[in-house]
Amino acid sequence: MKTTNRIGAFLLLSLLVLQLTAAPVPKGKPEDVGMSLERLQRIEQMLERRIAKGEMTGAVAIVARKGKVVYLASRGVMDLETKQPVTPATMFRVASMTKPVTSVALMMMVEEGKVRLNDPVSRYIPEFKNLKVAVASPVPAAPAGERGATPAPAAGAAGRGGRGGGTPVFTTVAADREVTIKDLLTHVSGLASGAMGNSTVQAVARKQGEKLADYIPRLGSTALEFQPGTRWAYSAQAGHDTLGRIVEIASGMPLNEFFQKRIFDPLGMKDITFWPSEAQWPRVASVYSSGANGLTKNSSPNGMSSNVYFMGSGGLISTAEDYIPFGVMLANGGELNGKRILSRKTVEMLRSAHVPDTLPGRAAGEGYGLGVRVVTNHAKRGTMLSDGTYGWSGVYGTHFFVDPVEQTVGVLLVQTSNNEVNRDFEDLVAQAIID
Repeated sequence: MKTTNRIGAFLLLSLLVLQLTAAPVPKGKPEDVGMSLERLQRIEQMLERRIAKGEMTGAVAIVARKGKVVYLASRGVMDLETKQPVTPATMFRVASMTKPVTSVALMMMVEEGKVRLNDPVSRYIPEFKNLKVAVASPVPAAPAGERGATPAPAAGAAGRGGRGGGTPVFTTVAADREVTIKDLLTHVSGLASGAMGNSTVQAVARKQGEKLADYIPRLGSTALEFQPGTRWAYSAQAGHDTLGRIVEIASGMPLNEFFQKRIFDPLGMKDITFWPSEAQWPRVASVYSSGANGLTKNSSPNGMSSNVYFMGSGGLISTAEDYIPFGVMLANGGELNGKRILSRKTVEMLRSAHVPDTLPGRAAGEGYGLGVRVVTNHAKRGTMLSDGTYGWSGVYGTHFFVDPVEQTVGVLLVQTSNNEVNRDFEDLVAQAIID
């Protein structure tokens, strides 16, 4: 009897251990889901070539299809000095791949009736009520002997300098309409989307120790780059940071806490964070930029990550295995392992091309959804991915996509930006489909 009890206890303990350690996304063989392992291995061959050329230090690639992870490869080193090898446990700064997470959080609030896509931002942040739009002023020709001098702003003009080039010279006019939540999600708001608007953002720059609640209202005093809805221009930080603040207001909890309780925990994403623990920091890969002199290490890579200011636009640090459940959840229509994050109809709304590729600012064959690029014509875009494929990238080289037609998800984590690598990864995943 005692022996039987011991065996029963052991089996129960073993079952509990398996439940606790089971991966959020089950693993499978490529051939079982219509993919070729031999063809998938071309991904690691591509990464090895890039590493050998000195274009990157290391990378992790992971692919899932029909709800199963069928490929995982890690190559290279985390840091050129330490030579510590990249492994599946290596953490990467995913930067703007934070934006789709914020978009999902915002859509959860829409589902709960706490937010509407067409709501003006001022409904939640009153300081956004009377936004102004920058209008470039003609630059007078410099007198002989003074050519090349940077013109001073005209009387009544705003601006203290933009990103690159000389000081932008402009006046402001009233916005034709208010900026909406959908404008921010689709990057047609004009908020901090160019040199003129960014020059006014500098005047209200975020201070050390401030939270979203402290900083975001000040953006209401900045100038929009253009009239809302008239063009597409990437709002690298301000747009989704503002959305993050709206999530906080609607949910009643800080953004990092919302992410953890409402998205990460239900999906089993245990190794993704805005600020790594002491145990995690040694696993974070170094960031490098590639130039004429080879790879240069980024001396201040944590500008987006914080344990106080939780950016809706960037800042998350993750492993590839921890980001893939997010993509598979989307591919599954908002659900993973019995945990529903969004409804199928909400995911359809998120991945629809709300901005066509014909709007100024967009690339041929590539529209824009609610925080994600959307392939609207794969032939015009020059990609093997299906029409309707969506996803986003990060400034340090990270990239992910969800192909709803082929039920395929790809995540590539790198810490050196290279758009060619991202496109190669997309095509190498697609060419491995054999069913």
